[in-house]
Amino acid sequence: MTQKVKAAVRVAPGATEMQEFELPSIDGDSALLQVEVAGICGTDVKMYASPPSMIHGRVIMGHENVGVIAEAGRRFKERHGLVEGDRVFVEHYVGCFNCEWCRIGEYRHCEATDWRTNPDGRRFGYTSAENPGTLWGGFSEYMYLPWNSVLHKVPDTVTPELAGLVMPLSNGIEWALLTAGVGYADTVLIQGPGQQGLAQLVAARTAGASQIIVSGTTRDKHRFELAKELGADAVVDVLTEDPREKVMDLTGGRGVDFVLDCTSRAGVAPVLLGVEVLKRREGTLLIQGELAAFPDFPVKKVTEKAITIKSARGHSYKACELAVEQLASGRFPLERLATHRYGIDQVDHAIRVLAGETEEDAIHISLMPELIGQAGGAVAR
Repeated sequence: MTQKVKAAVRVAPGATEMQEFELPSIDGDSALLQVEVAGICGTDVKMYASPPSMIHGRVIMGHENVGVIAEAGRRFKERHGLVEGDRVFVEHYVGCFNCEWCRIGEYRHCEATDWRTNPDGRRFGYTSAENPGTLWGGFSEYMYLPWNSVLHKVPDTVTPELAGLVMPLSNGIEWALLTAGVGYADTVLIQGPGQQGLAQLVAARTAGASQIIVSGTTRDKHRFELAKELGADAVVDVLTEDPREKVMDLTGGRGVDFVLDCTSRAGVAPVLLGVEVLKRREGTLLIQGELAAFPDFPVKKVTEKAITIKSARGHSYKACELAVEQLASGRFPLERLATHRYGIDQVDHAIRVLAGETEEDAIHISLMPELIGQAGGAVAR
């Protein structure tokens, strides 16, 4: 096995360098993952431009990672039920598995993996390369896996690139079904036809929602077409149509049971629209918390309509397992979500593509070490 590893390293806000590292040594409780695909999402866009001040030194980003177990210690293999050669999806949480949250299976809430409150928190794609193990992100040829990594075995029928969609799809399942509670015969408005919005569309359709409306802007024309292909009953262009009027018309004046906000950098408008178009009593509004503050929040209307507000935060083990099953089922053309692929030496450009700083319209980007030195771009379908 090679002793030198190439990785894309964030060295400053909005700046990446390709660097070489020594391959970390593995003991009985750890393993090495040969990275095949690392996905990019909106969080990477934010973390790249404005890294958290508490995370110091060089950082190998990449928290949506799929690869093959290249080397593993005996106890690691026994603990995870894996052997060398197995393909896995790696969750980005690295919990302590001893606190109350970990003991009930909610390791995503463990402080040991929460960089917001714990400067020494461990999380793939966020942890400094100065820590033991070095290779803590997927924008690299290899990743270090400690004993407390959370792994999901990928069936042979699922390609690495398709498996790279596990995280956005698991978020869709977690947020729409397990958190919000969308179910049979419910009506839903999904705001934003990006990877998270389309994932929630698939989850809601699978759960039996009777009517799913997807909203976006004029530039989302092709995403609207994909939304319909994935099962949306109607789409709304908020720039050319009155979204409240359209939603109320589509629902016969009743409004929707659920509003799922998956927008990015859209300000307060989606939340305000959600409050307006929810049904007369006891609708549910799911928000992501992109806004640091919300002046003049309509508390009176929220309480009068008895609206339940829930937050979208991460994913659970169950959601990831369901996502793997969904991908393996082939029920939906989910490969259409993986629109672009690049080598890890093109991280800077790839993140800027997803951020909308170029003319390309990317839904989900796959970074692949095997494409180092090759031209990347849109995937022909």
